[in-house]
Amino acid sequence: MSDKRQHSILIVDDDKAMRQSLIELMEAAGWRVEAVSRANRVAGVLSDFTPDVILSDVRMPGMSGLELLASLDLPLSPPLVLISAHGDIPMAVQAIQDGAYSFVEKPCEPRRLLTILRNAAQQYRMKQSNNRLKKRLMRLSGLDRVLIGQNREIEAQRQDILELADIQTSVLVQGETGTGKEVVARALHDLGPNADGPFLAINCAMLSPDTFETEMFGISEGKDGRLLAAAGGTLFLDEICSCPMPVQAQLLRVIENKRILPVGSTAPIPVDFRVVSASNEDVNDAVADKRLRQDLLFRINTFVLSVPALRHRRDDIMLLMTHFLDEFARIYDCALPELQPDDIAMLMAHDWPGNVRELRSVAERRVLAERRGKRSMSDVINAELTLDDGPNSLRDAVAALERELISKAIQVHEGRMDSAAEALGIGRRTLNEKIVKLGLDKDSLL
Repeated sequence: MSDKRQHSILIVDDDKAMRQSLIELMEAAGWRVEAVSRANRVAGVLSDFTPDVILSDVRMPGMSGLELLASLDLPLSPPLVLISAHGDIPMAVQAIQDGAYSFVEKPCEPRRLLTILRNAAQQYRMKQSNNRLKKRLMRLSGLDRVLIGQNREIEAQRQDILELADIQTSVLVQGETGTGKEVVARALHDLGPNADGPFLAINCAMLSPDTFETEMFGISEGKDGRLLAAAGGTLFLDEICSCPMPVQAQLLRVIENKRILPVGSTAPIPVDFRVVSASNEDVNDAVADKRLRQDLLFRINTFVLSVPALRHRRDDIMLLMTHFLDEFARIYDCALPELQPDDIAMLMAHDWPGNVRELRSVAERRVLAERRGKRSMSDVINAELTLDDGPNSLRDAVAALERELISKAIQVHEGRMDSAAEALGIGRRTLNEKIVKLGLDKDSLL
């Protein structure tokens, strides 16, 4: 359905007569118009008015149209169309390369200008609509719930998922148990063009060579096979390295030919689905050990996403725990537990072998323990945790936490120590003393 809302435009031109002429042209075409005479006023206007397109002169006193283009956050800002009586081919080419939507020379034919502006506005609205949809689907998919964090690797992971979602090719998701591999797979599906299609998850470790054909391909004039349920959507092959070798050969034929042959039938049935696979072990080791066919690996690993283990992103532990505690406090309709210093020390000392899944489970148990009057994290964290698993004292655990937080602050602020100290809420001198005391090497962090 097309967007019928009134288009809007911001006109930037120092020539009063030209500016008024453009205003009249756009208003006659039914557009909502704002206009300024200087490019340096654009930022102030954009704080209150978000146009679908900006039309700007090139040569103006102060900031030029090209400088205005350079000042915009192009991925987020409305498209910029430049207009100039002094334009030449090199200037136009450079403007387009720098991110301008189009370049028009004065005097310009009104219909042509209106067409360019209308196309730019419609493209911007479509981009905004797609971004809103992706954000909504991200929430629905659970991507922001499981891949929460400020760790650089997690931020890159989220961006990779958003980019790969639109590409209908095979993806292999690698990561330890509990890191959220299936949630990543569902996000790739939910954010992709086949989001309305089915998502079929299959645990390859549970597949049997004896029953695979009847279960997955179906029986002629009988029960449909499970793979038909993935047609038009996504087939998620979990624990691919645990798939029996005879089954791997049959899966490979289906992926290559995009057809299945029901038992007892002579007429293959076409099936088209995206394949997303997951493994909690090194697939190259599995190939070397003859547990994974190399030709199958080549079919499923066009793109590889590696989900980091929680112990490699300790700076996100408290963010995740706070998020999950809030979630379960709302679910169980009880007070939000307050974490004490020894709770934090316990969380930071734990190695989290079960990753985010384990942490989420601990958060749920902590909320339930709160209802029973038990208020210690040690009551609910992994029962097998002993002092040998982490620091030998609260002092050691606090030192480990300080080391993580200070390292993160130095990295985030790119070595600017005043900024890092301010973010940590301590003085510069105190920060320097802690760096020495904790044995941190600033240069190695950058």
